[in-house]
Amino acid sequence: MARRGIGLWAGRRAVLALAVLLTACATPPVATPSAPAASSASAPAAAGGDASAAARSTTAAGAVLASRPEIVVDLRGAVDSVKKYWSARFAAQGRTFEPVRRVYAYVPGDGTSCAGEPNTPNNAAYCRPDDDIGFDVRWTAQVYDGLGDAFVYYLVGHEYAHAIQARLGTQLAHTIEYELQADCYAGAYLGDQIRAGVLTLENGDIDELRAGLRAVADPAGTPWFDPSAHGTAEQRISYFGRGFDRSLSACP
Repeated sequence: MARRGIGLWAGRRAVLALAVLLTACATPPVATPSAPAASSASAPAAAGGDASAAARSTTAAGAVLASRPEIVVDLRGAVDSVKKYWSARFAAQGRTFEPVRRVYAYVPGDGTSCAGEPNTPNNAAYCRPDDDIGFDVRWTAQVYDGLGDAFVYYLVGHEYAHAIQARLGTQLAHTIEYELQADCYAGAYLGDQIRAGVLTLENGDIDELRAGLRAVADPAGTPWFDPSAHGTAEQRISYFGRGFDRSLSACP
């Protein structure tokens, strides 16, 4: 599969109140997200490491981001922290980590694509041929309002996990296996960052996170071998929880 997404979220309350701390931590280090300029339309793309991505950002997507600077700040924080997380993990194994080429916003129908295939509405996805992560900015803003800032960290963590699978040459038989492993990697990223003091967790957030994962589960009766299958509620909660509690060693 060229494109791997997160699945469709239903509007809910915030599932996890995460905030990037203003102090540096030893493992892994994380920089404080910088506030975007009021006119910035491509801050998430810049956070992905590709300054030229501004030229490829559409006016419609940029307008949404310019009106929601708090989302831009959280996107920058999530992208920055997940890059540093995986860089540290690769370095620990003597490997060099290459961040994804860019993280960018789009509005469906604006001409953006994954390997020539138009980006879909109400989704975020890692595009393996282009090595980038695109997200429907209007949908992201709607779900951000329903779920809170944690949605951004989970979204980035899950999609970045697909980029990690590509870098590791992961070969699995079915889409659901990639998706559940990505949930586990996202859980490991968030759990490890919380244990390191880079992100904070509030009382009751775990129960709310479970509710959010139930919201992204496959509809009842979806075959496990369906090309779009992401997993049942029990599976998604279980795989995310494995990573969150036990780090990457628990991820198949």
